[in-house]
Amino acid sequence: MLFSNLKHYDGKQFITDVISGVIVAIIALPLSIALALASGVGPEEGLYTAIVAGFIISFLGGSRVQIAGPTAAFATIVAGIVAKNGMDGLMLATIVAGVLLILMGLLRLGGLIRFIPYTITTGFTSGIAVTILIGQIKDFLGLSYPAGTETIETVDKVKAIAANIGSFNPYALLVGAVSLLILILWPKVSEKIPGSLIAVIVGILMVNLLKLPVNTIRNLYTINGHLPVFHLPVFSFKALREVLGDGFTIAVLAAIESLLSCVVADSMINSHHRPNMELIAQGCGNIGSALFGGIPATGAIARTAANIKNGGRTPVAGIVHALVLVLVLVVLMPYAELIPMPTIAAILFMVAYNMCQWRTFTHLCKTAPKSDILVLVTTFVLTVVFDLVIAIEIGMGMAVILFMKRMSEESSITGWKRYDTDDDPDGPKLKPLPKHVRVYEISGPMFFGDADRIATISFRETTKVIILRMRGVPALDATAMHSLRELYERCKQAGITLVFSHVNEQPMNTMKKDGFVKLVGRENFRPHIDDAIEWAGKL
Repeated sequence: MLFSNLKHYDGKQFITDVISGVIVAIIALPLSIALALASGVGPEEGLYTAIVAGFIISFLGGSRVQIAGPTAAFATIVAGIVAKNGMDGLMLATIVAGVLLILMGLLRLGGLIRFIPYTITTGFTSGIAVTILIGQIKDFLGLSYPAGTETIETVDKVKAIAANIGSFNPYALLVGAVSLLILILWPKVSEKIPGSLIAVIVGILMVNLLKLPVNTIRNLYTINGHLPVFHLPVFSFKALREVLGDGFTIAVLAAIESLLSCVVADSMINSHHRPNMELIAQGCGNIGSALFGGIPATGAIARTAANIKNGGRTPVAGIVHALVLVLVLVVLMPYAELIPMPTIAAILFMVAYNMCQWRTFTHLCKTAPKSDILVLVTTFVLTVVFDLVIAIEIGMGMAVILFMKRMSEESSITGWKRYDTDDDPDGPKLKPLPKHVRVYEISGPMFFGDADRIATISFRETTKVIILRMRGVPALDATAMHSLRELYERCKQAGITLVFSHVNEQPMNTMKKDGFVKLVGRENFRPHIDDAIEWAGKL
């Protein structure tokens, strides 16, 4: 999209893009650090991600305004991978995800995002928000855990909080509460300067001027203000096999998050993104991020929205955002060690609140069909209790099964009486049937979920012709085709001729490909019910 926009680029838009890029970089600075710490890595890894992935995705991307970098959606996944396989395992998993994203783009799978139900995206997004919130309670309250305490899974974190609540630090709570209050109230004062930056400054001043015994980044991490360095992971089939599942998870989540962000951005600027190019850019960005010491990245909805609100309309703004963060990394990174951990927790509390979609969640619970509510709540609970992979797998499985059940309930096979009324404006009100003819009207898609209904078609000893009226059948699958063949064999043994009326395009193509049309006889496929009845009478 960058090259398309540069064809009609001017100086006025360049200045606006630069200003927007600088503002977004200021917003991204504390968020990138906070999300990196929530992901179980050092603060500089967050900036590496925002710089490298942010630059590549803006340069190659299919959206005019997308801003990419580390996001909350990956925090718990990345933390689990780092705890299990270390940074090398995370790097390899991110590269695998990047390759998969590029393949998805090349295979033009960008449009498949519409097949993921809204209930699933809402369920796992809300679940991720809860896991982030639970993960930050320790730092917000200043709790201390004994060495060796297991806190990878959300359930483990809850147990650790309950077991060590006695180590609560009131000074940490004070700093966290003040930081949270600033984050909530500051947008009413100014929208140009991000509240997270003000909260960081106030938190640093409180801890250092008042000499409060509160953990800062310096107490837990070693700060590195150097530029990212190219590093290749150690490749082996064993290591690749171990991270393949994690890579697939990162790829799917990155695709969902980035394309959802693009859709939101499109609605804000009345534009259209290129989904397949965006997936390729996301893949390249994640590979680049991994090779330069970063973590998984995707389109960030909040930063993208901030870019749009500040006038950014081309990928130049995203590129400027990445370049500004390079200067911040070199010049200001050493001061990041002064940021209090409760302030980081407060920033992540706000991130969790903004992504939890509690209003949408409660609205769906009140208004959606029961099957959709079941998918929503199940996906949410599984995300919190287990992990995102299980949540998406089971959520999608449930959604598909419940959808098939709903579709099968809409399908029907109804037998006509000797005279039947018809609401077809092109046909007569009454259709006399010869006594040796039976007509069955089929409605709804014929697929494996309801193919057994075809077996309910019956006939008398006097029946010589069965007409299947299929004007209400939009689609036919292999299982239903097999059931039709079985019906044909039953009719053949009983000396009955099958006649088909008004077969739609997709079912007809399936029947031709199967050889069923040739088997039944092309003359037994009639365009209209009147024609079919007349033909049956002649037979």
